[in-house]
Amino acid sequence: MAQRQASGKVPHRVRVIACGMIAREVLAVNRSLGFDHVDLKCLDADFHHHPEKIAPAADRAIRQARAEGYEHVFIGYADCGTGGELDKVCAAHGVDRIAGPHCFSFYMGNRAFEAEGDGMMTTFFITDFLARHFEAFLIRPLGLDRHPELREMYFGNYERALYLAQTEDPELEQKARSAAERLGLRYERRLTGYGDLAAAMSQLG
Repeated sequence: MAQRQASGKVPHRVRVIACGMIAREVLAVNRSLGFDHVDLKCLDADFHHHPEKIAPAADRAIRQARAEGYEHVFIGYADCGTGGELDKVCAAHGVDRIAGPHCFSFYMGNRAFEAEGDGMMTTFFITDFLARHFEAFLIRPLGLDRHPELREMYFGNYERALYLAQTEDPELEQKARSAAERLGLRYERRLTGYGDLAAAMSQLG
């Protein structure tokens, strides 16, 4: 626990409340920026499958951070399917979040993602996290390990799998390629690095 002043407030520190899917990346960016004043609290990565849970969980986490004395809180989510509900929570507490509709957009860079237009509608995105946890995070929760015939129902409208690589990692690239093959999708890769996440985190200095 960070040290508190007599007032009960945690001086000069930032609580980042982030999706578990980007925890490794938040820590990596934090290290690259040389920050030692950022404390990370992760919410369940499984909320990616249940976006209706994100805003209520973020609300609880912000309240907990305030109770622990953090004055400066930052939300490590984009909208992520909450339909504006997360923005309502942020506004109520006076905190900011990462700009963009979802992590795939801010990894690519929100402007670049928007410029791609309708082509993204038929794109299934893979990140380092998903390449690393493809079986546990996607295949088993969707039941594709038990019912592979469901693949067409889930992914029949996609045309390609685009691996947005945060790092240069041949092992992860092979996993991403295998994931695309398993889903029956054309494979592409782009090295994005951390995209707009780095810019968002830099403002916490």
